[in-house]
Parts: sequence; C-alpha cells; structure tokens
Amino acid sequence: MFGWLKRNDKPDPVAGLHARMVKAALEPALYLHCGIEDSFEGRFESLSLHVFLVMRRLNTLPPPAPEMAQELVDRTFTGIDHTLRQIGISDTKLPRKMKELAGAFLGRVSAYDAALAATDDAGLEQALSRNALSGRDAGLLAEYVAAAADHLAGLNLAQLLADAEIFPHLLMDEGQPT
Repeated sequence: MFGWLKRNDKPDPVAGLHARMVKAALEPALYLHCGIEDSFEGRFESLSLHVFLVMRRLNTLPPPAPEMAQELVDRTFTGIDHTLRQIGISDTKLPRKMKELAGAFLGRVSAYDAALAATDDAGLEQALSRNALSGRDAGLLAEYVAAAADHLAGLNLAQLLADAEIFPHLLMDEGQPT
C-alpha cells in the first residue's frame, strides 16, 4: 500500500546521460570562443544542440535507445519548465513559453539534422549562425558540432551511458575541438 514511499535505488542511465549533456552545454568555451550568448536563450541553444546530438545518435541504435532518446528530451523539457518557474515565469504564461521553446527545439533539430545528414558544412554553419548565434559567424561552433557528431557516431549504447566524456573539449587557447 505504501510502496510509493520507498526510495528507488535503481540507477537511472538517462539521468546520468542528461547530467553529462547539461555539463557539456555549460562548457565556458562554447560561450567564450564559439559565440553562444551567456543568457537563458543562449543556454537553451547550447542545451538544445547537445540534446539533439545525443538524441540523433540514440535514434540510430537498436531498442531501447530510441525510447531513451524520448526520455532524454522529456527530462530536458521538465528541467526547462522548472527553470522557467524559478526565474519567475507565471503559471498563466508558462504553457505558451513551453510551446514556443518546444517549437524552437523541433525547428533546430530539423535544421541541424538536415545539415549533418547532407554533410553540408556551409549549411551547418548557416543553421548554427541563424539559430544559436543570432547571425554571427558559426565556424568554430560548426567544427565542434561536426566533431561531436563524429565522435558520438562511434559510440554504442553502453558507451553513451558509461560515465565518460561524450563530447569533445574545446581547447581554450586554440579554440579547437579535441
């Protein structure tokens, strides 16, 4: 009867993956060298980009990976909802803001996926410039995204869920993905 009071000690692999994505999305070099604005909107762009990259890889793997991709997106938007509430978005404005952000996320996923699928460096730069950088040069960010996509493409589900770095680091001195 009171089973819901028991603590669930089972590890949640999606939670760990989500935490590593959030950490990567907050990497200072993305803001200092790649030009992402350090604001709610900029952090949304960075998080959206990292969620997209992992979601894209999970959707190419056999089950249960695609279900985990959906869980990852759900967890991300639950976190965004919580953040919006913390910064004072009212309950009456929250549904409209969440719908707006979900639409923005889906648009970015479509644009970034099309550019990566076509191996179109210029298209990826344009999509990143238009969405994540408000029209600024996206050369370095595009290099980072391409390097991340290439690295993720070589990982299986167990490797994605392991406690390891899954995104390239940007060297602060050179501003190059490694």
